[in-house]
Amino acid sequence: MRPADPGDLDIGPIIVAHLAHSRASTPAASIHAMDADTLRAAGVQFFALMLDGRAIGCGALKPLTDGSVEVKSVHVLAAHRGQGHARRIMVHLIGVAQAGGYSAMVLETGSALLPGFDAARALYERLGFDYCGPIPGYAADPNAAFMRRDLP
Repeated sequence: MRPADPGDLDIGPIIVAHLAHSRASTPAASIHAMDADTLRAAGVQFFALMLDGRAIGCGALKPLTDGSVEVKSVHVLAAHRGQGHARRIMVHLIGVAQAGGYSAMVLETGSALLPGFDAARALYERLGFDYCGPIPGYAADPNAAFMRRDLP
């Protein structure tokens, strides 16, 4: 894992794939995926997962005003799924959030109504995230699952 610019040419295909997955799996009104320009916003920390010198995945942290940090844009290219890479990204993000002194990590992902997000929810559950109500900046949505993990 390394800090990266979401606008870099080697990162572009991952962002495009992430947005395409969101559009294909989620009703338009429920999509909250961030594009490269939005991921460049002040305060957002963006990371790329590298394998043999190539970016194969990404993840980001977006600080919130309540002292927590939102997990954004966790994605692994399809050819590299099923090998534990998403877990590696999340473990890295957890470490960064802990080191940053955040009180909790929160996220929004697709609900059980959207089967394209089953693996993501299962991973977050295994990493100690619990379901919660809408997180800052979001409204209740039957297509969204909100999760939280308090940090020591």
